[in-house]
Amino acid sequence: MKKPSLLLASFLFVLGGVAVAADWPQWRGPNRDDISKETGLLNEWPKDGPKLLWTFTDAGVGYSAPAVVGDRLYTQGAEGDKEFIYALDLKTQKKVWSTEVGSLLKNNWGDGPRGTPTVDGTLIYAIGGQGNLICVKADTGAKVWSKSLQNDFNGAMMSGWGYTESPLVDGDQLVCTPGGGKGTLVALNKKTGEVIWQSNEVADKAAYCSIVASEACGVRQYVQMTGEDIVGVDAKDGHLLWKFPRKGPTAAIPTPIVSGNYVFVTSGYNAGCNLLELSKVNDKIEVKEVYKNKQISNKHGGVVLVDHFLYGFDGNEAGNWVCQELKTGNVAWTEPKETLAMGCLTYADGHLYCYGEDDGTVVLVEANSKGWKETGRFKIPQQTKLKRKSGKIWTHPVVANGKLYLRDLDLIFCYD
Repeated sequence: MKKPSLLLASFLFVLGGVAVAADWPQWRGPNRDDISKETGLLNEWPKDGPKLLWTFTDAGVGYSAPAVVGDRLYTQGAEGDKEFIYALDLKTQKKVWSTEVGSLLKNNWGDGPRGTPTVDGTLIYAIGGQGNLICVKADTGAKVWSKSLQNDFNGAMMSGWGYTESPLVDGDQLVCTPGGGKGTLVALNKKTGEVIWQSNEVADKAAYCSIVASEACGVRQYVQMTGEDIVGVDAKDGHLLWKFPRKGPTAAIPTPIVSGNYVFVTSGYNAGCNLLELSKVNDKIEVKEVYKNKQISNKHGGVVLVDHFLYGFDGNEAGNWVCQELKTGNVAWTEPKETLAMGCLTYADGHLYCYGEDDGTVVLVEANSKGWKETGRFKIPQQTKLKRKSGKIWTHPVVANGKLYLRDLDLIFCYD
């Protein structure tokens, strides 16, 4: 008979090899940071990439990324002149239900919805391209309530590419960004849609970012970037806690990154990136700019923070994938666009999943500050036959429950 210590050691060894799966209930994952908690994933891909399990060909027009909870995938897509939110059964790859969100956003960079649904228990929330906010039941898709960010809150966008935000559920509140003079941010009762507060101290037009929650300086707050400012508002009543002027011309898109008392933002069109440090002085939150540079000028592929280093694509003229230390702004390494075109990314189990916008090439890269070390690459088996207009492959990759989900307009690919 084995000694107890040997039995325990054997048990821990087996447990250590068990894969840990995780849902992906909203934009950029459980914590809105594009970090998956999954383990036991492939560290290296076969020559032709991981196994393709299935392809769904009826996703509709749009760039909405998947939210995955259990055996359901939720996303948005357009058919004809309408936009829809729908549920996909992952076992059968059939639509379980589909609910109209609003009229189709038509745009020269591609029609249709952009935002990812947010799953909160039995309810799901989504914002369409025209700013239609809807709450539906997760099991049937039955509409619970809806609002128009433009009509109900006098919403206004910084430019004409449609509402892109994915709504945030925080406790009993649903928070989003209609923009405009009545108040940039609004909090609603998530069950009824009734207004709790609107942040009338901030009147910036909405950009294309999604709100993130923070506990900086011990205060629950919502952080958002517009084309004019970076702001933090009190989660309880929406009053302005702090504001930092920052021009994000043309379009400010990437979601801010919060880490303790730090806020990192980046946007394209030569805007670059900024790191802010928040501190509490005499019961007020003060803002200090730690650095400003143009080493990561990220248009819309997003950046991720892993072990104090930022990873993402710099969309300036040279065009590089960049690893930058968060607190110093020092560049650890760059990798030219010839290796992989500009794109989006996510993180899981020690690796970056980088998705190129030109031809759907996907590269698995170790997340470390020593250099770009890829451990596999493949290309999606087909591209959409729908008209892209001026758009490209822009939907962010998702890793959920041991699967990699990639989208190209009406096509969704699922890999093991």
